[in-house]
Amino acid sequence: MKNNDLSRRKFLQSSSFGAVSVLIPSIKTGYTRDEMKGMEREGKIPGNISKWDIDTPALLLDMDAFERNLKKMSEYCRKNNISFRPHTKTHKSPIISKMQVSSGSIGICTAKVSEAEVMVKGGVGDILITSPVISSYKIKRMMELRKQTSGLMVVLDNPRNIQDLSDASVSNKLKLDVLVDINPPGMDRTGIQPGKPAVELAETVIKSEGLRFRGIQAYAGNMQHVHGFEERRKRNLKCMETAAETKRMIEKEGIEVEIFSGGGTGTYNIDNYVQGFTDVQVGSYIFMDVQYLAIGGKDFSDDYYGDFEPSLTVLTTAISQPVKGRITTDAGIKSFAMDGPKPVLKDITGVSYGIRGDEHG
Repeated sequence: MKNNDLSRRKFLQSSSFGAVSVLIPSIKTGYTRDEMKGMEREGKIPGNISKWDIDTPALLLDMDAFERNLKKMSEYCRKNNISFRPHTKTHKSPIISKMQVSSGSIGICTAKVSEAEVMVKGGVGDILITSPVISSYKIKRMMELRKQTSGLMVVLDNPRNIQDLSDASVSNKLKLDVLVDINPPGMDRTGIQPGKPAVELAETVIKSEGLRFRGIQAYAGNMQHVHGFEERRKRNLKCMETAAETKRMIEKEGIEVEIFSGGGTGTYNIDNYVQGFTDVQVGSYIFMDVQYLAIGGKDFSDDYYGDFEPSLTVLTTAISQPVKGRITTDAGIKSFAMDGPKPVLKDITGVSYGIRGDEHG
């Protein structure tokens, strides 16, 4: 940038979670983070507050883009006879979860018990915990949640967990709904092997006193970022066929499989072609991120995934220009997700963003 850029007011806006908006002001007014929190508690946040009045670094949500993303996912699922069950690990906000339910979702997913506790406290009742709950302490907490909502479900993938969950349910005079978690080929994170092992596990659930078998989960996270839509479609359908066949095998034993859940934002428009699939566990579609934008989409090139819009940005302030050609901001490691690509700028060419420490970029 030119040397006089520091004296000009200009936003350099970008996409989310590895995206950045840079504020380059000479400014003397504004609200600190503590002041904003205080106004929120008192219900006195002024209307039409300016970005210039927000302390940085800060997360900004573009509500127009966010609501368009909500609408697009809802419309696609409705037109293609598939349900969606969004993952709250994307946002961890009961407010956003309620908006997703209002847009048509059949419930939400959480990755762990503590997330489910936040959702139930916030008034969200239909929840699928997508990882096995094993320890006695967490099982006890989950039973307390089940007392508050009959819509709680959890996955499991081993006989010992069936016994522990059943015993806890019986002692609390409850019935807990469960899904058998199936390990798709190559995922190898959680889940029992498809085929006969999964069928036998479902039969064990049926025989248990405190559990109710509802169906299966097969989350192929390893398919979500496959580059190029056609390649992703081909590999995902092949991967998910093992779970579809397992579903058919369970049904041949006279067991109803009401739910077949899995998938995500990268395969939302592929999973509905998997036989028997009922609902997709989308998450990132509401905000999007740099990594997803590069996987390629059905109606776009193999290098651009434009199905949903980036709606979340990080606002940061330029605080110094130590040498020509470099500007330092106040957003570093603590302001961005660090498990993906570097933050990128939007609407600005010839500029890259790098991390220079905990508090600097």
